[in-house]
Amino acid sequence: MVKRSDGPERGTESPILEEEPSSGDKPKLVKYGELVILGYNGSLPQGDRGRRRSKFVLYKRQTPNGVKRSKHYVVKTPHSSQAVLDARQHSISYTLSRNQAVIVEYTEDEDTDMFQIGRSSESPIDFVVMDTIPGDKNGENKVLQSTISRFACRIIAERSSPKIARIYAAGFDSSRNIFLGEKANWQENREIDGVTTNGVLIMHPRGVFCGGNAKCGPWRETSVGGGIFSLRESRSAQQKGQLVEDETNVLQDGTLIDLCGATLLWRSADGLAKSPSKRDLEHEIDEINAGRPQCPVGLNTLVIPRKVTPNENQQQPYVYLNCGHVQGHHDWGQDKDSGARRCPMCLELGPVVKVCMGLEPAFYVDSGPPTFAFNPCGHMSTEKTVKYWAHVAIPHGTNGFHAVCPFCASPLSGSPGYVRLIFQDNVD
Repeated sequence: MVKRSDGPERGTESPILEEEPSSGDKPKLVKYGELVILGYNGSLPQGDRGRRRSKFVLYKRQTPNGVKRSKHYVVKTPHSSQAVLDARQHSISYTLSRNQAVIVEYTEDEDTDMFQIGRSSESPIDFVVMDTIPGDKNGENKVLQSTISRFACRIIAERSSPKIARIYAAGFDSSRNIFLGEKANWQENREIDGVTTNGVLIMHPRGVFCGGNAKCGPWRETSVGGGIFSLRESRSAQQKGQLVEDETNVLQDGTLIDLCGATLLWRSADGLAKSPSKRDLEHEIDEINAGRPQCPVGLNTLVIPRKVTPNENQQQPYVYLNCGHVQGHHDWGQDKDSGARRCPMCLELGPVVKVCMGLEPAFYVDSGPPTFAFNPCGHMSTEKTVKYWAHVAIPHGTNGFHAVCPFCASPLSGSPGYVRLIFQDNVD
């Protein structure tokens, strides 16, 4: 078990666990859920380290560190006000004009735990999230200018009702402050609220995520105060969307959170308990490999690897993305002009890619054999999982959306964006 402690301050200990605590650990930790970054197949390319990892497990803290809104007032110079200068006081400063701002003070809340997500590596951030680069992560290039906020969002979980966790835009900095410019704020019925520059978007699935029958719901924006709004005309437009009164910021199993540069999946503790484990997924690989699938050209046995390596391997399976036939590495049927290959089984011409197992359990909507693969990356998964993600629109750019493979974030190609795998196995 790996834990982090940033010092003696109240509530700064943030348990980040690499694996489930053993039954001998006491007391048993209460799990709120997990945040998993889309585009990583079980870990970051260079490995998970500390707060920089592909997933973050939220556990009930030993000491509550939540905050709740207490009072607000108008000031002329927010940066010199007592609440902002007091490093022990959580506050949000909403700038209304050059010489007027509203400061909302927050007080300690013994009934909640707070977790903060963002690009900053400063101690208030529990889960450090960087921009996701689609596709192969070997020798990953760095994004020169990130669009993810340093203090992007915060999640408040109820200690007495662990199934209830709410998401809010913006996080408190090292001085426990949030500053919002005048273009991002509004005041209605004496209540003040605001949004961040690029916004925090959320999508609650329609239906139950675990089971494979859910559908992609509409994308919304959550405000600093936790309100739910329709999307702005473009990502950083100054005009906010319309208030959506019948939707809430309470996370549900399968909720997606987009931080403009990375998309996170929320899995509830209950949902994860019904999902396959990594061991279950590895067992599915063993079952396929036990069938000794063969390459019809080289007549050699194929072995699905746990992890794809850049080196060529005679046993590495490849899938023809237009037909789904799985074969080994060979030079038969190569089209010199396009680089495509003609399948020796059905003579269909098209692209070929290595087959690799999707090993992040949180992305699965059901259990079962991995009989399908995403196009164009070749990540294997169950039929329902592949079909679910092929119909989920992920925010892209200023106002675009596209479907991606959850295991590598590659935009899906063609229609439907996946292929059924056809192995030549059990031939002995």
